[in-house]
Amino acid sequence: MSDLHSKLMVVLAALAFPVVGLLCSATAAEKRTVVPLAKCLDGWTCKQPQNRSHWTIGIAKMDPNNLRGLIVSPAGGGNGELINAQGHGVDIYTKEKFADCTIELEVMVPKESNSGIYVMGEYEIQILDSYGRQRVGSGDMGGVYGAAAPRLNAAGKPGEWQKFVIDFKAPRFENDKKVANARFVKVELNGQVIHENLEMKKQSGGGVTGREVPAGPLMFQGNHGPVAYRNIKITPLPAR
Repeated sequence: MSDLHSKLMVVLAALAFPVVGLLCSATAAEKRTVVPLAKCLDGWTCKQPQNRSHWTIGIAKMDPNNLRGLIVSPAGGGNGELINAQGHGVDIYTKEKFADCTIELEVMVPKESNSGIYVMGEYEIQILDSYGRQRVGSGDMGGVYGAAAPRLNAAGKPGEWQKFVIDFKAPRFENDKKVANARFVKVELNGQVIHENLEMKKQSGGGVTGREVPAGPLMFQGNHGPVAYRNIKITPLPAR
């Protein structure tokens, strides 16, 4: 790995094909690895057929003439955002796998759009335009889909960048038998705690494999609506 790569937190370039780079902080001593910039099927894998993919790299903003859509422009200065430019595309996940970790990222969703962050490829935190709702459920922004509603509605306005910090503990296995459930130790959205010590008795629907495993990738849902992600950082943690 080059010295330049070791200093990058997130590497995204504006190229003609969908690419993304993701830096992972491997230890408390700042040892890092980088998922290289590559075509979709190198550093990232499409869950569904790649020819249906709308993932690209650029700069996204909500379309002022169509608040349910995104406008994508070229990224400058070697930085960009991972963007699902249209709905009804494919899910995308890292080839690298993670167990206990902290995930930090920002997400931007247009009006009434829908995506999901799948931790370990199997446990979904819902991404949805839920701004202004008085009551929220597990299917709203920040909900753990099918498992738990967020404590409160911390969702920002559609078109705004919103930040997640996810502290996750992977399930434990002995001789291929699960002996401890996965757990969202803490989830913050826009600086507010929305989940704490949430035990996951099973995986969410729609994941990479549909089963629980000791380690898995980070997946973003792209088969619903337009969405953009940026400043993605994963810090693997020692077993707890």
